[in-house]
Order: sequence, then structure tokens, then C-alpha cells
Amino acid sequence: MNIAFSPCPNDTFVFHAWVHGLVPGAPKLEVTYADIDITNSLAAGSNGPDVVKISYAALPWVLSEYALLPCGGALGKGCGPLLLTSNRAGSFIDPAKLHHSRVAVPSERSTAYLLFRLWAAQHVPGGVGEIIVLPFHEIMPAVRDGLVDAGLVIHEARFTYPSYGLILMADLGSWWEQTTNLPIPLGAIIARRSLDLPAITGWIQASVRYAWAYPERSREYVLHHSQELSAEVTQAHIKLYVNEFTETIGELGYKAVETLLSKASLEGLVPKVDPEKLRF
Repeated sequence: MNIAFSPCPNDTFVFHAWVHGLVPGAPKLEVTYADIDITNSLAAGSNGPDVVKISYAALPWVLSEYALLPCGGALGKGCGPLLLTSNRAGSFIDPAKLHHSRVAVPSERSTAYLLFRLWAAQHVPGGVGEIIVLPFHEIMPAVRDGLVDAGLVIHEARFTYPSYGLILMADLGSWWEQTTNLPIPLGAIIARRSLDLPAITGWIQASVRYAWAYPERSREYVLHHSQELSAEVTQAHIKLYVNEFTETIGELGYKAVETLLSKASLEGLVPKVDPEKLRF
């Protein structure tokens, strides 16, 4: 079975046991490690992986071929994307000024970008000036160096952005939580509808439980794939993004996903999704 997920600590932590043959009855995995923008594209292609991690923002485009699995993904609180600017002289924190600004984002089909668009619809009269898509690792340097006015960042940037001399303009996760009182749906695990979905769900949940039971056993694998992160940042990343929703989405998680996609559809950002298609 082939699978694609990111080299980020939460994904490697979750899938360590299955990748290393430690989940009884689970088939051997052939793994493609790629950033979320690439995995989103893989899932949208005609020969996508059997199982793949994508942004919830990309889900509406792939539901005909793939089913959302109720585990393995990233939902939670206090873990949303951040909108950053620099603390250079003359820098700004007034969102209205984004109307005349360049903003770097990691993907136009990421949940981060979806949340940003929903937030901007309320806070940036006239809309954002210009959107620049950059690889995730280039965004904070671009803001620091003045190549763009603001940057939308995810994951470990929450812990490292002060080292780039950047300041927070908006915590879009906090905005979402205050607006909806729901967790933030970030990354989803999907599998081809032609496969044994209950079995795959069970294997992923077993891998999650193994990771929690024996965290030290995955440490070398996780650190190998997050070479630019310190052990401390890696552990903080896992603690934040691997939580009860990773083991099972639950009704609250499904409600969060339905709410996000419904709001995005009303803004014309994604196709309308039948809530029944989110469950198998």
C-alpha cells in the first residue's frame, strides 16, 4: 500500500509504527514524504496514493475518489496558522493595510489560506493586495527581508518566528475558535474509496496508540525527518498537533470540518460539500 504524508513531526510520529511494521495485520507501506502543497496535488491527480495527508481545504475537490478517514489527521485548539509581519521601523499591524500589501502564503489550497481568506473577508476592506505563493520554509525569511509585507505560516513557525524578528498580526486559529467555539480542522487523512476503509482506520488508530505508548521508539525517525528542528521544538510540535482528534475525529471534529467547508463554500472559496460525503 502506498501512502503520502509530510515529514513534519506530527505525521512521522503518528505513522512511525505502521511504517516500521509494528501494527499487526497492516500491509507494508511505501512512503512518499512531501509538503502538504504537494500531497494536495497528488490526491487531485489521476494516480494518487492509496492513503494521503491533505489540507481540509483541498477535501472538496477529491471526495469523489477519496473518503475522509476519522483518524490520523490534525485538528485541535491553539494550533492554527499565524499571520506575521516584521518589526522593522514603519512596519504595520493594522489588518486594513493589507489591502495595499503583498502577503506570502504556503498554498492556495491549504486550510491556512482558507482561514486567512475567511478572516480577511471580515478584517480587510477591499480585499488583500497581492497573494504570493512561496514554499513554507521561505515565508519567514521573505517577511524578515522585506520581500513581502506579511506571511501566513503554519506548524513549527508558531515556536520559531520570534527568532526571525517577526511579530504577530493575527492568530487565525484563535480567531476561528472565538468565532465558532470549535477546534481547527487543519490536515486530513484520506483513503481511496475502493479500499477497506474500516481496516485502514483501525491500522492508523493502532499506530497512533503505539506512538503514545512508546514515544521514545519513534524519536530517531521523527528527528531524522525534521532535521532543521531542535528536539524541544519537535516535541512541542507533536504535543500540539497529536491529540484526541488524531485518534478519532468524533462528532465535535466532524462539526468543525462541516462548519469550515460550509463557510468557505458560502464565500465561494470551495465547492459545496454534502455533509454525508464526509463519513463512510
